[in-house]
Amino acid sequence: MQTKKGQSIEDASMQMIEDEIGTHQYNEREWPIVRRIIHSTADFDFADKNKIIFQENAIQSAMNALKKGCSIVVDVNGVIGLLNKQNPKDFGNKIVCKISEPDIMKIAKLEGKTRSQVSMREAKAEIDGGIVAIGNAPTALLEVIEMVKEGIVKPALIIGIPVGFICAVESKEALAKLENTPFITNLGRKGGSSSASAIINAIFKLIRAELSS
Repeated sequence: MQTKKGQSIEDASMQMIEDEIGTHQYNEREWPIVRRIIHSTADFDFADKNKIIFQENAIQSAMNALKKGCSIVVDVNGVIGLLNKQNPKDFGNKIVCKISEPDIMKIAKLEGKTRSQVSMREAKAEIDGGIVAIGNAPTALLEVIEMVKEGIVKPALIIGIPVGFICAVESKEALAKLENTPFITNLGRKGGSSSASAIINAIFKLIRAELSS
Protein backbone atom coordinates (compact mmCIF):
# COMPACT_ATOMS: atom_id res chain seq x y z
CA MET A 1 0.00 0.00 0.00
CA GLN A 2 1.15 3.53 -0.79
CA THR A 3 1.79 6.04 1.97
CA LYS A 4 -0.08 9.33 1.69
CA LYS A 5 3.14 11.07 0.65
CA GLY A 6 4.00 8.38 -1.88
CA GLN A 7 0.54 8.55 -3.43
CA SER A 8 0.74 12.33 -3.73
CA ILE A 9 4.05 12.03 -5.62
CA GLU A 10 2.59 9.40 -7.94
CA ASP A 11 -0.52 11.51 -8.57
CA ALA A 12 1.62 14.55 -9.37
CA SER A 13 3.74 12.47 -11.76
CA MET A 14 0.68 11.15 -13.56
CA GLN A 15 -0.71 14.65 -13.91
CA MET A 16 2.59 15.85 -15.32
CA ILE A 17 2.42 13.08 -17.93
CA GLU A 18 -1.14 14.09 -18.80
CA ASP A 19 -0.12 17.74 -19.15
CA GLU A 20 2.93 17.02 -21.31
CA ILE A 21 1.25 14.49 -23.59
CA GLY A 22 -2.08 16.25 -24.12
CA THR A 23 -4.09 14.43 -26.77
CA HIS A 24 -3.22 10.86 -27.75
CA GLN A 25 -4.55 7.95 -29.82
CA TYR A 26 -5.20 5.43 -27.06
CA ASN A 27 -8.64 4.53 -25.70
CA GLU A 28 -9.81 4.79 -22.10
CA ARG A 29 -8.46 1.39 -21.12
CA GLU A 30 -5.25 1.50 -23.14
CA TRP A 31 -4.13 4.93 -21.96
CA PRO A 32 -3.78 4.08 -18.23
CA ILE A 33 -1.47 1.24 -19.27
CA VAL A 34 0.61 3.41 -21.59
CA ARG A 35 0.74 6.17 -18.97
CA ARG A 36 1.99 3.68 -16.38
CA ILE A 37 4.76 2.59 -18.76
CA ILE A 38 5.76 6.22 -19.26
CA HIS A 39 5.69 6.74 -15.50
CA SER A 40 7.99 3.75 -14.95
CA THR A 41 10.46 4.68 -17.70
CA ALA A 42 10.20 8.49 -18.01
CA ASP A 43 10.11 7.81 -21.76
CA PHE A 44 7.48 9.84 -23.58
CA ASP A 45 8.14 8.04 -26.87
CA PHE A 46 5.72 5.35 -25.70
CA ALA A 47 2.87 7.83 -26.15
CA ASP A 48 3.41 8.00 -29.93
CA LYS A 49 0.56 6.61 -32.01
CA ASN A 50 0.71 2.81 -32.21
CA LYS A 51 3.98 2.66 -30.25
CA ILE A 52 2.23 0.25 -27.89
CA ILE A 53 0.17 -2.34 -29.74
CA PHE A 54 -2.88 -3.89 -28.09
CA GLN A 55 -4.57 -6.96 -29.54
CA GLU A 56 -8.27 -6.13 -29.46
CA ASN A 57 -9.21 -8.53 -26.65
CA ALA A 58 -5.97 -8.24 -24.68
CA ILE A 59 -7.01 -6.04 -21.77
CA GLN A 60 -10.36 -7.71 -21.07
CA SER A 61 -8.84 -11.18 -21.37
CA ALA A 62 -6.13 -10.28 -18.88
CA MET A 63 -8.59 -8.70 -16.45
CA ASN A 64 -10.81 -11.77 -16.52
CA ALA A 65 -7.90 -14.13 -15.94
CA LEU A 66 -6.30 -12.11 -13.15
CA LYS A 67 -9.60 -11.80 -11.30
CA LYS A 68 -9.85 -15.61 -11.38
CA GLY A 69 -6.38 -15.98 -9.84
CA CYS A 70 -4.38 -17.02 -12.90
CA SER A 71 -0.61 -17.45 -12.70
CA ILE A 72 1.77 -14.72 -13.86
CA VAL A 73 4.88 -16.09 -15.57
CA VAL A 74 7.84 -13.73 -16.01
CA ASP A 75 11.16 -14.08 -17.80
CA VAL A 76 13.40 -12.57 -15.08
CA ASN A 77 13.19 -11.81 -11.38
CA GLY A 78 13.54 -8.11 -12.14
CA VAL A 79 9.91 -8.05 -13.30
CA ILE A 80 8.79 -9.51 -9.98
CA GLY A 81 10.68 -6.87 -8.02
CA LEU A 82 8.70 -4.09 -9.67
CA LEU A 83 5.24 -5.61 -9.22
CA ASN A 84 2.81 -4.25 -6.67
CA LYS A 85 2.84 -7.25 -4.31
CA GLN A 86 -0.60 -6.50 -2.88
CA ASN A 87 -2.32 -7.29 -6.16
CA PRO A 88 -1.38 -10.98 -6.52
CA LYS A 89 -1.88 -11.38 -2.79
CA ASP A 90 -5.45 -10.07 -2.99
CA PHE A 91 -6.43 -11.98 -6.13
CA GLY A 92 -4.54 -15.21 -5.47
CA ASN A 93 -2.15 -15.02 -8.42
CA LYS A 94 0.97 -17.20 -8.35
CA ILE A 95 4.13 -15.48 -9.62
CA VAL A 96 6.39 -17.85 -11.56
CA CYS A 97 10.00 -17.29 -12.66
CA LYS A 98 12.03 -20.41 -13.40
CA ILE A 99 15.12 -18.94 -15.03
CA SER A 100 17.35 -19.33 -11.97
CA GLU A 101 16.39 -22.92 -11.21
CA PRO A 102 19.41 -25.30 -11.41
CA ASP A 103 17.72 -27.73 -13.81
CA ILE A 104 17.04 -24.93 -16.31
CA MET A 105 20.76 -24.39 -16.89
CA LYS A 106 21.36 -28.12 -17.29
CA ILE A 107 18.59 -28.50 -19.86
CA ALA A 108 19.67 -25.35 -21.72
CA LYS A 109 23.23 -26.64 -22.10
CA LEU A 110 22.03 -30.07 -23.16
CA GLU A 111 19.60 -28.73 -25.78
CA GLY A 112 21.71 -25.79 -26.95
CA LYS A 113 19.09 -23.24 -25.97
CA THR A 114 19.01 -20.16 -23.77
CA ARG A 115 17.84 -20.44 -20.18
CA SER A 116 15.00 -18.10 -21.10
CA GLN A 117 13.71 -20.50 -23.75
CA VAL A 118 13.86 -23.48 -21.43
CA SER A 119 12.25 -21.61 -18.54
CA MET A 120 9.21 -20.85 -20.69
CA ARG A 121 8.85 -24.50 -21.73
CA GLU A 122 9.14 -25.61 -18.13
CA ALA A 123 6.39 -23.15 -17.13
CA LYS A 124 3.90 -24.34 -19.74
CA ALA A 125 1.33 -25.42 -17.16
CA GLU A 126 1.26 -21.93 -15.64
CA ILE A 127 1.38 -20.18 -19.01
CA ASP A 128 -1.71 -22.02 -20.24
CA GLY A 129 -4.57 -19.74 -19.20
CA GLY A 130 -2.16 -17.39 -17.46
CA ILE A 131 -0.33 -14.13 -18.07
CA VAL A 132 3.18 -14.15 -19.56
CA ALA A 133 5.28 -11.02 -19.03
CA ILE A 134 8.56 -10.81 -20.96
CA GLY A 135 10.62 -7.66 -20.53
CA ASN A 136 14.17 -8.77 -21.21
CA ALA A 137 14.57 -11.99 -23.20
CA PRO A 138 13.53 -12.04 -26.87
CA THR A 139 14.27 -15.77 -27.00
CA ALA A 140 11.70 -16.30 -24.25
CA LEU A 141 9.11 -14.43 -26.28
CA LEU A 142 9.90 -16.39 -29.44
CA GLU A 143 9.62 -19.63 -27.46
CA VAL A 144 6.18 -18.68 -26.12
CA ILE A 145 5.04 -17.77 -29.63
CA GLU A 146 6.21 -21.18 -30.86
CA MET A 147 4.41 -22.91 -27.99
CA VAL A 148 1.19 -21.12 -28.93
CA LYS A 149 1.58 -22.17 -32.55
CA GLU A 150 2.19 -25.76 -31.46
CA GLY A 151 -1.03 -25.69 -29.47
CA ILE A 152 0.78 -26.42 -26.20
CA VAL A 153 -0.43 -23.28 -24.43
CA LYS A 154 -3.19 -20.72 -24.74
CA PRO A 155 -2.26 -17.71 -22.59
CA ALA A 156 -4.82 -15.18 -21.43
CA LEU A 157 -2.25 -12.50 -22.31
CA ILE A 158 1.29 -12.29 -23.63
CA ILE A 159 3.11 -9.13 -22.62
CA GLY A 160 6.02 -9.07 -25.03
CA ILE A 161 8.12 -5.99 -24.48
CA PRO A 162 11.76 -7.13 -24.37
CA VAL A 163 14.44 -4.47 -24.49
CA GLY A 164 17.59 -4.85 -26.57
CA PHE A 165 19.18 -5.27 -29.96
CA ILE A 166 19.47 -8.93 -30.95
CA CYS A 167 16.03 -10.30 -31.92
CA ALA A 168 14.15 -7.82 -29.70
CA VAL A 169 12.47 -6.03 -32.60
CA GLU A 170 11.94 -9.25 -34.54
CA SER A 171 10.36 -11.09 -31.60
CA LYS A 172 7.87 -8.27 -31.07
CA GLU A 173 7.03 -8.17 -34.76
CA ALA A 174 6.35 -11.91 -34.61
CA LEU A 175 4.07 -11.43 -31.61
CA ALA A 176 2.12 -8.70 -33.40
CA LYS A 177 1.36 -11.18 -36.17
CA LEU A 178 0.17 -13.93 -33.83
CA GLU A 179 -3.48 -14.70 -34.46
CA ASN A 180 -6.21 -15.46 -31.92
CA THR A 181 -3.95 -14.67 -28.96
CA PRO A 182 -4.29 -11.65 -26.66
CA PHE A 183 -1.06 -9.65 -26.54
CA ILE A 184 0.43 -6.29 -25.66
CA THR A 185 3.71 -5.35 -27.33
CA ASN A 186 5.60 -2.34 -28.66
CA LEU A 187 7.50 -1.21 -31.70
CA GLY A 188 11.26 -0.86 -31.59
CA ARG A 189 14.11 -1.74 -29.25
CA LYS A 190 12.76 -0.17 -26.08
CA GLY A 191 11.04 -2.05 -23.26
CA GLY A 192 12.38 -3.85 -20.21
CA SER A 193 11.36 -5.18 -16.81
CA SER A 194 9.95 -1.84 -15.70
CA SER A 195 7.67 -1.72 -18.74
CA ALA A 196 6.49 -5.31 -18.32
CA SER A 197 5.69 -4.88 -14.64
CA ALA A 198 4.05 -1.51 -15.31
CA ILE A 199 1.59 -3.19 -17.68
CA ILE A 200 0.61 -5.76 -15.06
CA ASN A 201 0.29 -3.13 -12.33
CA ALA A 202 -1.88 -1.00 -14.61
CA ILE A 203 -4.20 -3.89 -15.49
CA PHE A 204 -4.69 -4.64 -11.79
CA LYS A 205 -5.53 -0.97 -11.28
CA LEU A 206 -8.18 -1.25 -14.00
CA ILE A 207 -9.60 -4.29 -12.23
CA ARG A 208 -9.82 -2.45 -8.92
CA ALA A 209 -11.50 0.52 -10.58
CA GLU A 210 -14.04 -1.79 -12.20
CA LEU A 211 -14.79 -3.61 -8.95
CA SER A 212 -15.23 -0.37 -7.02
CA SER A 213 -17.58 1.21 -9.57
